[in-house]
Amino acid sequence: MSFTAENWPITAALLQAPNFTKDGVPIQDAEASEWQAVFEEVADAGFSNVDLTDSWVRPADLTPGRLDELKQAAAAAGVGAPVITAIRRSVIDAKDWEANLVYGHRTIEAAAHLGIHTVSFGLHQALTPAQQKQLWFWTVEGYKDPIKDPDAWNNAVTRLRELGRHAADLGILLSLELYEDTYLGSADSAVRLVEDIGLRNVGINPDVGNLIRLHRPIEDWREAFHKVLPYTNYWHVKNYSRDEDVARAYYVAIPAPLEYGLISYREVMREAISVGFQGIICCEHYGGDGLSVSATNQRFLREHILPKREGYETGTSRVAQNPSEI
Repeated sequence: MSFTAENWPITAALLQAPNFTKDGVPIQDAEASEWQAVFEEVADAGFSNVDLTDSWVRPADLTPGRLDELKQAAAAAGVGAPVITAIRRSVIDAKDWEANLVYGHRTIEAAAHLGIHTVSFGLHQALTPAQQKQLWFWTVEGYKDPIKDPDAWNNAVTRLRELGRHAADLGILLSLELYEDTYLGSADSAVRLVEDIGLRNVGINPDVGNLIRLHRPIEDWREAFHKVLPYTNYWHVKNYSRDEDVARAYYVAIPAPLEYGLISYREVMREAISVGFQGIICCEHYGGDGLSVSATNQRFLREHILPKREGYETGTSRVAQNPSEI
């Protein structure tokens, strides 16, 4: 059965969620009631599901008992948690790759414990001190993967394949998030990486928003989507208003609701469905009341973009869209 606007699984990212309680306790170590309060905010904004973004709580670093508390807190608030997004834990980080790889395995085990069937990883690394000083961190260039280093590329393929096989054994989809200046920093490179990994449960999270926000020349967003959508199995959606004056080498981008930014989600969602996309969607937004903007984005998707009726035609994806296809 194909999803419709009414039942398509859409999650809220937890980018805006607090990292500490009012008493200064790290949210990772907080009482489950603190977690439940965040989930209740998500539910009050109109979401039925949440993405367990590990910049908030790290499921990989919770004991089995605490994982049960996390799951119960979400259930008590009336939201599901069908996906984990693990960020800035690159498996080719020159200093921390071994720890990050182990962390990836723990994240997959935590997902299985929670009954989660989708995990999103990336190759982006920690923000640099210069990036941390900016209002928008993407206005300053950060770490760059060594593009012409075949050993580093092979390490990325081998280590992500290792995570992919672990996930497949547990019936979990892995999605690799597009992110600038990494091996997932262009459509061609991302497709090549997934094809080299060669596992049906490993696909692409086509977060082209991460690419169009750069204050420099960018890849054409239509062409990028066209290349990666056949490999898409999970999707962070967000948008940016963008202005360019090429003659003056002037480029600027500001976060915007989905319907007002550069990317036409009406256009790319239609193409995604035509090539078989039936994965979870996550609404993200940076700045201000990100949860409310994400809620606006969810309404936009359900009211204007996603199919209203069952029985519509979909294509055949090149990667699995649910655990039964692994």
